[in-house]
Amino acid sequence: MTFSIAARCPRTGQLGVAALTARPAVGKLVAHVEYTGGAVATQATVNPFLAADGLPLLAEGRSPQDVVAELLARDPGREVRQVGMVDRQGRAHAFTGSRTRDWAGHHIGPGYAVQGNRLMGPQTLAEIVRVFEDSRELDLAERLVLAIEAGEASGGDRHGARSATVTVISDQPYPLWDVRVDDAEHPARELRRLHGVFREEVLPTIQRMPTRDDPMGESARQALG
Repeated sequence: MTFSIAARCPRTGQLGVAALTARPAVGKLVAHVEYTGGAVATQATVNPFLAADGLPLLAEGRSPQDVVAELLARDPGREVRQVGMVDRQGRAHAFTGSRTRDWAGHHIGPGYAVQGNRLMGPQTLAEIVRVFEDSRELDLAERLVLAIEAGEASGGDRHGARSATVTVISDQPYPLWDVRVDDAEHPARELRRLHGVFREEVLPTIQRMPTRDDPMGESARQALG
């Protein structure tokens, strides 16, 4: 009951996942991003281990195709799973099990994987791909929000929409963006509103936090004078 996109920005190297679903709290289990590994969306009948076990394998340099194949080979529920995976090099792979509910499918492109199940039809993924590819000049978080908006506008989940999420990681262990709508009548609309709040009030704070190269961080530097 979800559509999602896992992606890497070739300009910045940022990694992210965005998703929308008819159930509450999509960001809790579907979206997983790790700056040394990659980005994973696990959905349909969710198996969190596709991310928990997959991200460390990506960090070892394994390709998403190899990682997905290995993890699904030992998953007896693989035919009701769906997963999209992108690594730090921008290699992408996706899988849709044969018993996921119609309409279900995925699309792999340069640096991204888009997947959905229980949709009105393939037009949802087509619109997500079109908007994402046409917005290459924008920051990854904005592109992901646009993708969610496009997917919902196309008809999206045939059971309606209830929650949405966007998570982006740059070159630090903590998220650069983490915007979640856990329960709303119009989650894509609320995601857009919260994206604006986050950009104005939260992002500047995150950008002044400590990094591996700057253990103090700009905020502490200013506070200490």
